[in-house]
Amino acid sequence: MLIENMRMAFSAIRANKMRSFLTMLGIIIGIGSVISIVSIGDTMRSMFEELYRKIGITQAYIAIGYWVDEWRESDYFSLDEMERIKEIFGDEIAYIDSDASTSGDAVCARTTVRFSYTGVDYNYQEVQPVNMVYGRFLNQGDVLGRRKNVVMDTVSAMNLFGVENAVGESFRATIYGSVDDYTVVGVYRKDLNPFQAMMLGANTEGGEAFVPYTLLTWPNDRFYDIRIFARDEATMDVFFDNLKSYVARSKGRQPEDFRLVTAKAQMGEMDSIMGGLATAVGSIAAISLLVGGIGIMNIMLVSVTERTREIGIRKSLGARTKDIMVQFLTESAILSACGGLLGVLLGGGIVMMGGRMLGVQAIVKPGVVLLAVGFSAMVGIFFGMYPASKAAKKDPIEALRYE
Repeated sequence: MLIENMRMAFSAIRANKMRSFLTMLGIIIGIGSVISIVSIGDTMRSMFEELYRKIGITQAYIAIGYWVDEWRESDYFSLDEMERIKEIFGDEIAYIDSDASTSGDAVCARTTVRFSYTGVDYNYQEVQPVNMVYGRFLNQGDVLGRRKNVVMDTVSAMNLFGVENAVGESFRATIYGSVDDYTVVGVYRKDLNPFQAMMLGANTEGGEAFVPYTLLTWPNDRFYDIRIFARDEATMDVFFDNLKSYVARSKGRQPEDFRLVTAKAQMGEMDSIMGGLATAVGSIAAISLLVGGIGIMNIMLVSVTERTREIGIRKSLGARTKDIMVQFLTESAILSACGGLLGVLLGGGIVMMGGRMLGVQAIVKPGVVLLAVGFSAMVGIFFGMYPASKAAKKDPIEALRYE
């Protein structure tokens, strides 16, 4: 019986192709909007997750809070304090440095480029893989000896020297008021998609370079905050709480005087914001489904009027009230489900095309697709209930007389 009703429904849809398409248009737009918004939200959440994994999900920064009014010289960290932290929490720390950074002009011949310098330790590559293409990364001797060696990316090398392989090249830089010659010992390539480049602030005109962090803590070896990467097996919440308490005790302060920022917490906040926005905007877009449902109800009422004689013939041949109702409900559901499928193709196509243009992997979850199509069918059934009921209640004699 269901197969027969479906066959009749598709026959009725084919008989009025343009009218059927225009009826489905509201559902197509509604489902397409919902699929697009939800998929864009899922894609953005995935991109932010990948971004945080790229910069280190176990990363954290600790420093005195900006809300502390009474500032002390001892609130700064020293190299000795950092070494003690490394000794005490060594089993839970994968990497630690001073998070020191600065900027200044780099001069080579007649070329001057504004560079951003980031201080790192020799084992930085263990927590943040660096794609070295020429030369080497900084080693322990560079850090301990405070050698003026740098590692820069290929874009920065091109901007300053005009070549990617700048290993062995030297330039003059002013850091903290001191003018010195620096030597390039390695060049790496950044592997970033357009979204990551935008979020990480990729510099295509200036320059970026890694230097031994000990160069940026000189001459007094004092620095504002500490950057730490926890080991993957560490219980991060417990570890960071213990670290914060230790730092507070060692400086004669309360734990709440210190600001601890973790990449994991930031990622959780961003994921929550993106999820909430996707849900809110998706709910607003779903309102268009009501418009589509009203359109289906309208066209089904027209269809019932046009097929009054058909209803009378079917009833006179023994069709029950339930049979007539199921026939029109099936047609309404199929009309809506077809609109839902086309909406999925539209929404999914937009997301996929946008992802390809941005160079990212678009995410369209199968569960969302099934839910969208199922929901659109339910909309068809709900809004087709009244027209189907009206058709089923028609008197067969009056229906046969209808012209």
